[in-house]
Amino acid sequence: MREFFLMGKAGVLGPEAKIELIEGVMIDMPPIAPPHAGRTKRLTCLLIEAIGRRAIVSTQDPILLGDLSAPQPDIAVLKPRDDFYTAEHPRADDVLLVIEIADSSVRYDRECKLPLYARFGIPEAWLIDIPAQAIWVYRQPENGAYQASIQLEAPYRIRPSMLDGLEFELGGLV
Repeated sequence: MREFFLMGKAGVLGPEAKIELIEGVMIDMPPIAPPHAGRTKRLTCLLIEAIGRRAIVSTQDPILLGDLSAPQPDIAVLKPRDDFYTAEHPRADDVLLVIEIADSSVRYDRECKLPLYARFGIPEAWLIDIPAQAIWVYRQPENGAYQASIQLEAPYRIRPSMLDGLEFELGGLV
């Protein structure tokens, strides 16, 4: 993991490179298209307005999962910390919710990233599947898999399990 971040610092990985470290393998991610970028911005704004200072909304930043993975979920909602994670990247125990917004990466997100999040005990993950116009919610990580999953239906309302008292209507994302 240390070497991965040193490669970026040394300029081995270009500043425009979108690379994730998953299980010790560097994965080159496709460019982010406008439908994906717009949904990320919309949801980030919605979360920040609703959550305020109860948690930190992190956009496309790494989270450290063990010694071999540093995925960059589109959005991660993190436990609050006074230093806003400037001393180190958040780890699995810091994460309340991860959100993947998938256009061309639906299969990769569902088959690789969601099991990784579950294996490290991230309590909740959302997958916004742009091509299928669907939103999936995954909860109860156990033995490397989420034990509960639901596909939201119109009007796409959700109450995040780790953010008491909040409810979101996500219809504008599908």
